[in-house]
Amino acid sequence: MQLRNRQDFWSGVMFIALGLGFAWGATSYQMGTAARMGPGYFPFWLGLVLALLGAIVLLGSLSKNAEDTHVDKFDWRIVFLIVGSVIFYGLVLKFLGVYISVFLLVVICSMASHEFNLKVAVANGIFLVVFTYLAFIKGLGLIFPLWPSFLGN
Repeated sequence: MQLRNRQDFWSGVMFIALGLGFAWGATSYQMGTAARMGPGYFPFWLGLVLALLGAIVLLGSLSKNAEDTHVDKFDWRIVFLIVGSVIFYGLVLKFLGVYISVFLLVVICSMASHEFNLKVAVANGIFLVVFTYLAFIKGLGLIFPLWPSFLGN
């Protein structure tokens, strides 16, 4: 076997590592049975399924029919924008409220794309603010500060 598709190979390795890591972490919780699932049951089996899918992807990268690809240089700018925007969201949520924080999170994350378009990012931001309101505030009844604290909520 010869490694032909490097992207699929390394994706498979990542899925296997994450899946086994989650499955191993879930063993510290009570498992239960299929009829009476404990808190560790679902993440354990989900982790194993993820690892299995990773193995399938990895083996597919070694087949003769696999597309010959290579892995590009790692782009730290993208990692910084994605991880940084999530950290920024966590830091400003109480001060700016859910609406503005979610909107900024989406716009900053969108800047990581090579095909960034401000109009699309703003539209996605507005959609996700509305979705967050409907799903988490109205649907689940979670209590978050909705508007900036300096507005006197």
